[in-house]
Amino acid sequence: MSDVVLIVDDSLTVRMDLTEAFESAGFHPRPCRTLEEARQALGGADVAVVVLDVLLPDGDGIELLRELRASPSMQDMPVLLLSTETEVRDRVRGLSVGADEYVGKPYDRSYVVARARQLLHRHQGARPQMPAILLVDDSMTFRTELCAALEREGYSVVEAATGEEALAAAADAAPQAVVVDGVLPGIDGATVVRRLRLDAALRRTPCVLLTASDVPGAELGALEAGADAFVRKDDGIPVILARLAAVLRATPLWESGSEPDSVLGPKRVLAVDDSPTFLHELAAALQGEGYDVVLARSGEDALDLLAVQPVDCVLLDLLMPGLSGEETCRRIKGAPVIRDIPLIMLTAVEDREAMIAGLGAGADDYIAKSADLEVLKARVRAQLRRRQFEEEHRRIREQLLRVELEAAEARVARELAEVRAALVQELERKNRELEAFSYSVSHDLRAPLRGLEGFSRLLEAQAADLDEKSRHYLDRIRSAARRMSELIDGLLALSRVGRAELSRAPVDLSALARDVAAELERAEPDRSVRVTIQEDLAAEGDRRLLRIALENLLGNAFKFTAKTADAAVELGAAESEGQRTYFVRDNGAGFDSAYAQRLFAPFQRLHDESDFPGTGIGLATVHRIVERHGGRVWAEGVVGLGATLFWTLGPRRASRD
Repeated sequence: MSDVVLIVDDSLTVRMDLTEAFESAGFHPRPCRTLEEARQALGGADVAVVVLDVLLPDGDGIELLRELRASPSMQDMPVLLLSTETEVRDRVRGLSVGADEYVGKPYDRSYVVARARQLLHRHQGARPQMPAILLVDDSMTFRTELCAALEREGYSVVEAATGEEALAAAADAAPQAVVVDGVLPGIDGATVVRRLRLDAALRRTPCVLLTASDVPGAELGALEAGADAFVRKDDGIPVILARLAAVLRATPLWESGSEPDSVLGPKRVLAVDDSPTFLHELAAALQGEGYDVVLARSGEDALDLLAVQPVDCVLLDLLMPGLSGEETCRRIKGAPVIRDIPLIMLTAVEDREAMIAGLGAGADDYIAKSADLEVLKARVRAQLRRRQFEEEHRRIREQLLRVELEAAEARVARELAEVRAALVQELERKNRELEAFSYSVSHDLRAPLRGLEGFSRLLEAQAADLDEKSRHYLDRIRSAARRMSELIDGLLALSRVGRAELSRAPVDLSALARDVAAELERAEPDRSVRVTIQEDLAAEGDRRLLRIALENLLGNAFKFTAKTADAAVELGAAESEGQRTYFVRDNGAGFDSAYAQRLFAPFQRLHDESDFPGTGIGLATVHRIVERHGGRVWAEGVVGLGATLFWTLGPRRASRD
């Protein structure tokens, strides 16, 4: 890889050490001694990761971190702080400002490289694309040659120079295969394979073990360690590629996410003790096991650290000045976010009551400081394994619950669909019955109404014989008859709209509206109404029903602008979230929006008959037409300032070639 790593530290020894470590891992390191050098490097190079000391000759490294987090172009750049472990406040401050990681000095160079690589992978969008091969070899020359050959074969390659770095990279990158040299500094290749075989997330990863030696029994030892294939480097790179391809073919793939997280990922242990001597002794022992150890001198510091940085295990001294270990344990176990972290209580007091007090405060384990450190390390491993098993069981339970929930949701969805289809059919049947009843009643009412009208005419012919009061009664009878006839006509029209067969086709609403407006203008030649119709208003629907809707909408707009001096009516449309909404707007009498829903019910009116005559059927008819097209209709208005009627026509049918 050619990613640039900016190393900012005033110690020449640290700069040289990390430069060598990152070069061996395939990075391109840029060492800097001061903040000023770092700022210049950031301005002139495409930096991928920053390793930053806190205490520098010309300022505070955390201030540079603050600058990076405030810069739009560099705010997401991974930053790993590197400073003395004794300064708890520096760790808390750095992580609070936005550091991605904090490594205390003295550090393990392999761990620093592994954490930098993980931060970079996370920043670049997680893991490499499959098939990814983890290549582990301490020879930069051989690793570069084999890496180039693998990439030519279409593999993506993750590199590591040590066994420790390899385990961390395997946990992070989840490679499809591992090619590992048998002889490595620190953990050897066979041990790497054994550790992989013990890991639930990586145990099925095929491993090819390489060796440059001709020692008898080397192949048997490699296979006993769990390797899938054994290749001597002298056989050449083509043989290595062939053996790798063979083990990949023989290995079944499994779905991503079906395995638990790797236990080989970097584990962070928080050690809390007021004794510097014991604390550093403990840190050295745990760092030798590959743990990242965070040190705190008090319970208060421990709680501050846990607020900004998660850990995998806590080692807590029972007797400390200030906040005691027992109270610190109680607070940790009382916080929902961190209560599940395994906590081991340490004490120099080998007392049964002290042990009971520690466990009673919530500690998961209890060990005397006088015990062998090997015992303590074993207890830490046991607690981490316990938590790993609990996480695996929780994940399995969640997966089972998710499957059960999805099955239940599918069952409920089927049942709801069935109920919705009982209900839809019943509603359609009731609507048909109601429409038939309305049609029948309207026709049945015609006969007595005609009789009433006929007898009224006969009485009118004899009006000379009637007094003034009788003629007034007669006028009211005839007016009521005409009103009832109009209402019956409205009912019949509404019934016909509901009963008519819907025939969808492309419709030019602009042309329809112009025809309707022309008819309205001819009906009232003495009025001057400014009509604006948007051009090319296309729709898909039943042309006859849409014309009826426009007749009612534009007719209402003409009617309610009758008392407006400069009457204006507009038809238009607007697009919103892929849905076209049509509207008719006027500047007439308007209405109170609180009563908008009443407009679409039959015979509901918001104006007095003497001001604006009508039956109250028009907008109910519009509502029925729009509803039959799969759309919706609504209204907005202000008294004295006009009204706007909006409607949609539902989704369009897919076009056919």
